[in-house]
Amino acid sequence: MSENILVAVAWPYANAEIHAGNLVGSYLPADIVARYHRLKGNKVLMVSGSDAHGTPITVRADAEGTTSQAVYQRYHTGFLELFQSMGISYDLFTSTHTSNHFATSQTMFTTLLKNGFLYKEKQFQWYSPSQKRFLPDRYVEGTCYLCGFEGARSDQCDNCGNLLEASKLLNPRSKIDGSVPELRETEHFFLDLATLQQDVTDFLNERQNYWRPNVVRQSLGQIQTEGLRGRPITRDLDWGIPVPLEGWDQKCLYVWFEAVIGYLSASIEWSKLEGNNAAWRDWWKNEKAKTFYFIGKDNIPFHAIIWPAELIGVGKQFDELYGEKDPQKFVLPYDVPANEFLNLEGKKISGSRNWAVWGKDFLSRYDPDAFRYYLTSIMPETRDSDWDWEEFYHRNNDELVATWGNLANRVLSFAYKYWEGVVPDPGALTTIDIQLLETIEGGFDSVGRELEQVHLRAALAEVMRLASEVNKYLDQTAPWTSIKEDKLAAARAIFVAMKAIDSLKIMFAPFLPFTSQQLHEFLGYSDQLFGTQHVEEVQDDLGSHTILRYDPSSAAGEWKASDLQPGARFIKPAPLFKKLDESIIAEERQRLG
Repeated sequence: MSENILVAVAWPYANAEIHAGNLVGSYLPADIVARYHRLKGNKVLMVSGSDAHGTPITVRADAEGTTSQAVYQRYHTGFLELFQSMGISYDLFTSTHTSNHFATSQTMFTTLLKNGFLYKEKQFQWYSPSQKRFLPDRYVEGTCYLCGFEGARSDQCDNCGNLLEASKLLNPRSKIDGSVPELRETEHFFLDLATLQQDVTDFLNERQNYWRPNVVRQSLGQIQTEGLRGRPITRDLDWGIPVPLEGWDQKCLYVWFEAVIGYLSASIEWSKLEGNNAAWRDWWKNEKAKTFYFIGKDNIPFHAIIWPAELIGVGKQFDELYGEKDPQKFVLPYDVPANEFLNLEGKKISGSRNWAVWGKDFLSRYDPDAFRYYLTSIMPETRDSDWDWEEFYHRNNDELVATWGNLANRVLSFAYKYWEGVVPDPGALTTIDIQLLETIEGGFDSVGRELEQVHLRAALAEVMRLASEVNKYLDQTAPWTSIKEDKLAAARAIFVAMKAIDSLKIMFAPFLPFTSQQLHEFLGYSDQLFGTQHVEEVQDDLGSHTILRYDPSSAAGEWKASDLQPGARFIKPAPLFKKLDESIIAEERQRLG
C-alpha cells in the first residue's frame, strides 16, 4: 500500500555558494530517499527553499554595500541552477521571502501565543554603540562559555553544538567592525520550551530505537544535562517577517523560529500551485505519513527539539484558524537522519579560505553522477568523513567505470554486435543463470531495506556488490569465447546479463539518475524513470520569486525486477562514465586555498 513520505530538506542560507559538504549533509541524501520512494510508488513531497532572512544574508549585504534582498535573490538563482544540474528533485524549492511563508509563520506565532506557549520577557542583548543598533546573533562572536571555543556565535557554538545564551558569551566582538558591544535591555517574545519539555522528551524517547545515535545523544543529552529553557523568537531587525502585533513594528520573527516553519509553508505553497489548497494535509495531518528531515548535525537541536515543540504547541488550533471542520494535530518528525561533517583533504572545509569543493565549479569539469556516486560512498552518516581527490579518482575509475560502467557497456555492445540490436533468445536457463537472476532480484529487498532506514552508503555498496556478481557470472560463462563455438550458450549468458543490468539500473537510479536514464534508453525503453524539473516565476504580494518544481507526470520507473523479453529491440550503447586521468589529482589540489 502506498505511503505518504515528506522529505523536508535543510534550507540553505542565501549568502554563499553551496559546496560538497552542504550537498552530502542534506541535499543529496534527501534526493536519494525521495527518488527511491517515488520508484516504490509512494506519494512523495520533497520541499525546501532559500533561507532569505538569516543574518548571514544581512552580514553579506553590509559587506557588499547592497541590500539583503539583492543578496538573497542572487544566491537563490545560483541554487536553482546547481540543483537542476545535480538532479536534486524538489517538488518545490521556494524561499522564505514569500507572502505565503509570511502568513504561515505569523499564523504559527499567533497560535502559539493563543495557546499560552509564548511569553514576553525583557533581556539584555548585545548592542553596538558605534552602529547604534542591536546586533543579531551572527553579528557577534566570542568564546563559548561551555567548551571554550573562540569562534562561537552568540546563539550557538559550532564546536560543541550547544545552543547558547547570548548574554553569557565570553570576550564578545562585533563581526562588522571588531568593536566590543555592550549589553542593553530589550523586550522579546519567548517560546516556552520548559513547559513543552516533557512532551518533547516523550517524543524523542519514542524514536530513539531507530534514530541515529548522534541525533538521540545530542537531543536527549541536552535535555537531561541542561533542561529546556525559553528561547526568544523575536529580534530587533528590519529584514524578516514582521511580528503580527501592534507596537512591535521594529521587530521581526527570529530566523531560527520561522525558517523551520518553511517546511510547512512550502507544502502549503505547493498545494496552491497544484490547485488543491488542502493537499498538504496528506503529509502534515495524516498520522500514517512519514516525515523525514535531512539536515547537518549543527541543526539537530532545531529539528529534533524546537520544531517538534512548535508543532506540539500549536496543536489543533492551527487548523481552526484555517477554518477546518475536522482539526487534527500535526504529524511529528518520523526521522531526523542528520549527517556528520565532511572534511576536505584532512582539513575542515572553509569557504573564506576557498578550502572547498564548490558544487557549480565541480560540475563545470565533471559529470553529476560521478559527483553523486563519490559523495554517497563517503557520506558522513555516523561520523565525520573526508573528501580526498586521489580517492575520488580511484573510486570513479575502479568502481563506477570498471565495475558498473564497463559491465553495462561491454554486454550491450557485444549484444548489439552479434544480435544486431535485438535481445537474444536464451533458450532454457541453467542453474547458474537462475541463481544469478535470483541474487539480483533479491537486491530489491536488501537494497530497499537499507534505503528505508536511510543507510545510503550501505545501500549503494550493496548495489555495487551485486554488479560485481554479474561480472563474476560473465567470467564463468565467458560468452566472449563461446560465441565462436556455441552461440546459444553465449545468447543465454548475454540475455541473463542484460536482464540483471536492467534490474541494477533501477537499483542505481536513486543514486545515479542521469546515467540510469541513459542506460534505460540504451536498453530500448522510450519512457522516463523519473519526472522532469522546471523553473517558474511566481507572483505574490511581495513581488515575484523564482521556484524549482518537479513534474512527476512522465515518471514510469518502478522498484521491481526487469521484465526484459527476448526479441525486444535496443540501441547501440555508449560509455556511461568518463575514465579520469591521474593528473586531475594534482590539478584539483592545486586549486584548493
